[in-house]
Amino acid sequence: MKSLEEISTVLTEQRRKLGIEQKDMYMRIGMKQQQYQRIEAGSDVKLSTLLRVLEGLDLELSISPKQSKGHTAPIEDAFKSQSQEPKGESLHDDEDDLGFWFGSEDK
Repeated sequence: MKSLEEISTVLTEQRRKLGIEQKDMYMRIGMKQQQYQRIEAGSDVKLSTLLRVLEGLDLELSISPKQSKGHTAPIEDAFKSQSQEPKGESLHDDEDDLGFWFGSEDK
């Protein structure tokens, strides 16, 4: 979503889908009809208020990176590729150092 209008449309549709009237939002989230009406009309809203509304409508906030022309992989893929072991390489113990660490080095 890129605008307050899109957010307000999603909120309105979800509220209707759940069969809830604007006036009943007070019981779900402690917000008067006039306050909630402004949110559905696309007014700017604090993040804490938006989170409260989303909780009352059984929705959750999700943040994802914009899809640019040169990069289409989700951010999770970038983290996965960084944490994977390089192909063809594996970790081996340096046998000559084992004696030092376990007290059995040549005396």
